[in-house]
Amino acid sequence: MIYSMTGYAAGNRDLGQAILSIEIKSINSRYLDIAFRIGDDLRQLEMRLREQISSAIRRGKIDCRVYLQSQPGAVRDSTPNPARLAQLAALEAAVRESLPAATPLSVADVLRWPGVLVDQQLDPQQLEAECLALMTALLDELLDSRAREGAKLAETIVSRVALMRALVAEVAPMLPPLLAEYRERLSARLREAVAALDEERIRQEVGVFAAKSDVAEELTRLATHLDELERIVAKGGAMGKRLDFLMQELNREANTLASKSVSADITKIALELKLLIEQIREQVQNIE
Repeated sequence: MIYSMTGYAAGNRDLGQAILSIEIKSINSRYLDIAFRIGDDLRQLEMRLREQISSAIRRGKIDCRVYLQSQPGAVRDSTPNPARLAQLAALEAAVRESLPAATPLSVADVLRWPGVLVDQQLDPQQLEAECLALMTALLDELLDSRAREGAKLAETIVSRVALMRALVAEVAPMLPPLLAEYRERLSARLREAVAALDEERIRQEVGVFAAKSDVAEELTRLATHLDELERIVAKGGAMGKRLDFLMQELNREANTLASKSVSADITKIALELKLLIEQIREQVQNIE
């Protein structure tokens, strides 16, 4: 299966006094890049949630938003967390030891400190279980959407490969008559330009140029790269980086084909190949 790096999933869980909501957005990126926006009352779960994402997704920029929202009309009773208060007190004491003139913390400062207030209506273990379960369900949904998009990308790539094969197949039969015609024209020009040159020297010069103009090797490499491209797409899995490398190789061979061209027809085919390669490359940028 092929996965696109573009996807979206969102959902929520009713926890009674509050609603847990998670939103995941995914776009293309060179590496796996996870960014969290998470409420202070859920901050302790960030590491577990981050591990869930990294175990399911290999590549892409992931923007994850996790928050609790009170039910309409509901009053959430909160109480200070003794462990966090003790930690905050120790930090304040250490700061004031080095900076005696520092302003003491106010009650408002303490209450704003992440994790100081604990929701009495929500059992921490239940909250963690619900959050992890919701994240699992949303990751499945996200992967499904990325797989659907990946299937469309694969269809596009395969169709472009077929067009490129047809173009490559057009070049081979064109070469013998084109090269023979070009040798004759080149020989005639050499005779006109340098009348003193003997026939053997002319044949040598024409032969050297013909060898440099032979694109059989480039056509073989193009066909090989297209075979590999189809094999990778058919195999599935994480392939974005390998396909990106193949696009560079295909583009190099198309450039060489254009530089060695001895006719406008071959030049046109080389340019069409480059256009198709660029179209595939644009699709590859979105593949995991």
